[in-house]
Amino acid sequence: MFYTDYNSQFGRLLLASDGKNLTGLWFEGQKYYADTLSNTAIKKDDLPIFAQVKNWLNAYFAGEHITITNIPLMPQGSNFRQKVWKILCDIPYGEVITYGDIAKRIGGRMSAQAVGGAVSHNPISIIIPCHRVIGAKGKLTGYAAGISTKEKLLKLEGIIAQ
Repeated sequence: MFYTDYNSQFGRLLLASDGKNLTGLWFEGQKYYADTLSNTAIKKDDLPIFAQVKNWLNAYFAGEHITITNIPLMPQGSNFRQKVWKILCDIPYGEVITYGDIAKRIGGRMSAQAVGGAVSHNPISIIIPCHRVIGAKGKLTGYAAGISTKEKLLKLEGIIAQ
């Protein structure tokens, strides 16, 4: 496992990789910060995956409407969390979805609260866009890096008026 840092206008980010895939991206100090990063991880700034992710982040923070299809992602989590994170990856730039909508997509007797738990444990912030999930009636709720960061990201995407 490897890690590096990235400074954004919304705060410092920690990136993690297994050497080929992005396995983590957290805002410094967020809830569940680096919880899937091994304590034996080595700082390595020159991995190609880190260069690719930093280029993606530069474009994203510059306001470009980009997708995640070209970045190899490998978030670690249960099958249920993987299902939720896959749905998050399908939320287009500049759009939002509710926790309840995700629960309906999964089917069964899934609750919005269970979805919220999976969303909050997303280990790859921004790129797996958990900030695009909102509460019922459009309420901004639950973001591991804080509601103010979520609001800034949604403003950047034009979802919330500046």
